[in-house]
Amino acid sequence: MTNRIFVALDTPDMVRARAIAQRVRHHVGGIKLGLEFFMANGRHGVTEMHELGLPIFLDLKLHDIPNTVAKAIQALRGLDPAILTVHASGGRAMLEDAKAAAPLGTKVVAVTTLTSLDANDLKTIGCANAPHEQVLRLTDLARESGVDGIVCSGEEVAAAHKLWPKGFFVVPGVRPADGEIGDQKRVVTPRAALDAGASILVIGRPITAASDPDAAARAISATL
Repeated sequence: MTNRIFVALDTPDMVRARAIAQRVRHHVGGIKLGLEFFMANGRHGVTEMHELGLPIFLDLKLHDIPNTVAKAIQALRGLDPAILTVHASGGRAMLEDAKAAAPLGTKVVAVTTLTSLDANDLKTIGCANAPHEQVLRLTDLARESGVDGIVCSGEEVAAAHKLWPKGFFVVPGVRPADGEIGDQKRVVTPRAALDAGASILVIGRPITAASDPDAAARAISATL
């Protein structure tokens, strides 16, 4: 992959999503479609976005009992996303079944700890580990389960890469040096994330909320 930026089109508005994707398509490596988009537009929307010719990262973060997750992934057949997310905290059996159900060629990556969470947030849900420790624990679980990689913040990717040298590492919550952090709590710059071992970078608002999304995508790409 020559361009490792996936632009996050976190909007339910198909017209807006297509317009942004069209503007930045020559300066990104793919597009990320999340729950907002999928709930509003469904399979048809994903198919329509496929027509732009960019790899699609379908970020649904599936988390349920193993059988339900496997059947949900089977129900996505025909969309064949380049990347699909599940939650690592669903456990080993769920991860194994998710990978087995995925289309050949789709990378299944396990979300470790959301970039909107910090140590205090983890404590409130009964997790005694600090974010760094929790990410590494779930990285090891993902590696053993046979999925392709993980999602983690740029703060943990270097340690996760050391633990799993052949893993595929998706890093969201990436912000340019002068960018606003917003609701993210563990962020790094795009260059720092790549240097630490990121396979792809997921970048949303610094591109999509810019007055000129294409110029913003080009500027970020130039730093890589």
